[in-house]
Amino acid sequence: MALNLLDHAPDGAALARFELAILDDLGYGLDLTTCAVTGTSGDLTHVSPKSGRAVSRAAAQPYLDRLLPLPSFLAGRGNAAPSDIAAAFRLTGHFLQDHVWGPRELTPSPTHDILIGTLSRDHDN
Repeated sequence: MALNLLDHAPDGAALARFELAILDDLGYGLDLTTCAVTGTSGDLTHVSPKSGRAVSRAAAQPYLDRLLPLPSFLAGRGNAAPSDIAAAFRLTGHFLQDHVWGPRELTPSPTHDILIGTLSRDHDN
């Protein structure tokens, strides 16, 4: 997947999926296939910041202030609007911070933040 990013114009959706793949390869993969509460696979709209598991719209309602939004394109629905790209990077950033950068006392490269900002703003799908 990383080589595909080099062959095409910068794509925020692809980079967000790449960050998810990195988390998965490092052993911190997110489960975005079924609801952590109900076990259903439909209408997944949020992710638990603790478990990294998806939560359905109905199950998320009482906990919206504690959950991370799941962009629809990462759940296999719809295209990636700029707001979805930004939400995807907030999601991956949370788990990268908790499992990769934070424990190693690293800060993300400013270039990473600039790229994320550009892709979140300019994505046109």
